[in-house]
Amino acid sequence: MEHKSDRRPAGERRARTVSSGGGSDEARRKPLPPEKTHAEEFYYLKQMGTKTVMVFVLEGGESIRGRVEWYDRDCVKVHRDDGPNLLLYKRYIRYVHKEGEDRSDE
Repeated sequence: MEHKSDRRPAGERRARTVSSGGGSDEARRKPLPPEKTHAEEFYYLKQMGTKTVMVFVLEGGESIRGRVEWYDRDCVKVHRDDGPNLLLYKRYIRYVHKEGEDRSDE
């Protein structure tokens, strides 16, 4: 028997009780990973503190060498000794590594 306080049509009440019987897919799914892990923040702050020369390889294959001056969600400002400072959009950076590390695809 239905409670009088449940004022939904009978068809909706039945559909709800049938679907909730075996557990939901949401309960069986893995939890989503955290949106922010702070790994990028840790890496850039460490390189900024030690003033490490970094190599930024862009999507087109061009390499930019310099020190990270600052960064935000979308950009990295690179201080270069051999040219003007650059503001690189992160979406165009293929990968980053420290200068002197062996990279076969440079």
